[in-house]
Amino acid sequence: MKYRVGCPESVSQNTKSRGWIRSRRRRMEATPPRCLFLLFLFTCKLSPDVAAEIQESSDASSAPQEPVRLTGVPAAMEFIAAAEVAVIGFFQDLEIPAVPVFHGVVQKFQDVSFGISTDPEVLAHYNITENTISLFRLVDNEQLNLESEDIENIDDTRLSRFIEINSLHFVTEYNPVTVIGLFNSMVQIHLLLMMDKASPEYEESLHRYHKAAKLFQGKILFILVDSGVKENGKMISFFKLKKSELPALAIYRTLDEEWDTLHVTEVSIEGVQNFCDGFLKGKRLSENHDSEEKTQKVEL
Repeated sequence: MKYRVGCPESVSQNTKSRGWIRSRRRRMEATPPRCLFLLFLFTCKLSPDVAAEIQESSDASSAPQEPVRLTGVPAAMEFIAAAEVAVIGFFQDLEIPAVPVFHGVVQKFQDVSFGISTDPEVLAHYNITENTISLFRLVDNEQLNLESEDIENIDDTRLSRFIEINSLHFVTEYNPVTVIGLFNSMVQIHLLLMMDKASPEYEESLHRYHKAAKLFQGKILFILVDSGVKENGKMISFFKLKKSELPALAIYRTLDEEWDTLHVTEVSIEGVQNFCDGFLKGKRLSENHDSEEKTQKVEL
């Protein structure tokens, strides 16, 4: 299956197939340093606890959720603008097999808004010319499309996987599934908050971190790394941090693997903003190590 990627207001471009999911983004053809970091990330297996947590969050349904029927362009625009991640089924024919599959996955994703539209004006506004399932996200203003040839034989597993990978929020929790979507984004700078979710300060810190993330919409992807998860230790060590130095921020540019870290006793909006602004201006708080040292860290 493949999908098309583009900004919500732009015409989607053709993609080349790679398995059942593939982005047209040229950054998928990674530069050597980025390939190194991706290789490192994919050695971090999904722990049973994390896998269970993802499954629980997918299966949990406090209240039945149904797709919102979207009639009219203003209603569709308002719906997309109000959700960090929105998935819309643009269908010319509601009798195709993809429609019940679409309805079936709605309950799995409580943090995603689902809509459905057959309105010709809505379809035209979003450059839809055939049955399409689109994922919209605010964090990088992306529209990712599963088009007719992709959804002819769509099933629950494939559609769920598409949503899991590409559901990037203002703060996205790191795991081996979301990392695929993170590196598929056109936003090339990632900020990681490495913190134990069990700590008493976690909820307040996350709230401030989320607020700071909105200040850098489209410029930096904000990521949460739970340092309490054993498998995330490799991520922490990649940035040459120790458990005793957490919580900490690590900022990373995928294009050239430039990075910097900052130990924080308290997560504040101002502190996060200053750290990000400094990196964007080319300032560094610490001296980065060369790629050979990084390679040694990966090959443990």
